[in-house]
Amino acid sequence: MATYQGRMLDALGDATRRSIFELLAAGPRSVAEIAAGLPVSRPAVSQHLKVLKEARLVSSTAVGTRRVYALDPQGLAAVRGYFDQFWNQALAAFAQAVEHQPEETP
Repeated sequence: MATYQGRMLDALGDATRRSIFELLAAGPRSVAEIAAGLPVSRPAVSQHLKVLKEARLVSSTAVGTRRVYALDPQGLAAVRGYFDQFWNQALAAFAQAVEHQPEETP
């Protein structure tokens, strides 16, 4: 599972891919729509989408002669689960620190 999550984080390590990911958070888009909002060519966008798709962060659907890309809910759940484990550890450590804090004497 660590490899799967590592691929997701690696895919989001590129600024252009993060921009594409953020654009898709607003809703599904075609390659042309994505490329229109970025300073890269359509072929470059397609390559970035391929990496995001291999990392299971986006999915695609054929709509007529074009492909429409959207965020993959299962991939997002995996990323969230990855970060939640750290958040849960931090909360547990905080709770333990509060519970074991020496009482103040007036």
